[in-house]
Amino acid sequence: MKQLEVQIMGQAYLLGCPDGGESRLLEAVEKVDTAMCRIRDGGKVRARDRIAVLAALNLAFDLADKSSDAVQAPVHAASFDTGDNPAQGVQTPDDRVLLASLLERLDVALGTDGRLL
Repeated sequence: MKQLEVQIMGQAYLLGCPDGGESRLLEAVEKVDTAMCRIRDGGKVRARDRIAVLAALNLAFDLADKSSDAVQAPVHAASFDTGDNPAQGVQTPDDRVLLASLLERLDVALGTDGRLL
């Protein structure tokens, strides 16, 4: 297994990578870095761990949305991190309930100190 040193939001990480998977790993790193920097640059969230969780949710939502067979206008998960109205861009009442539940669970899990672990 090969190890690659990468930068995500200005911080270095040493990641294990299976042989032949370098380009896929670097593509994934670029997506994560872009998502995290976009949230950070939005100025509403400062804690690195919260930025990481929001970026992970955005990327997972985008992935699920791409694999969905539903014929509807796309929901842009980037709107989840825009501050006062986390349901902005969410189209159905069920989606809003699910989003509110996820955000509440994240807040409980992160606690008042903003730490994941």
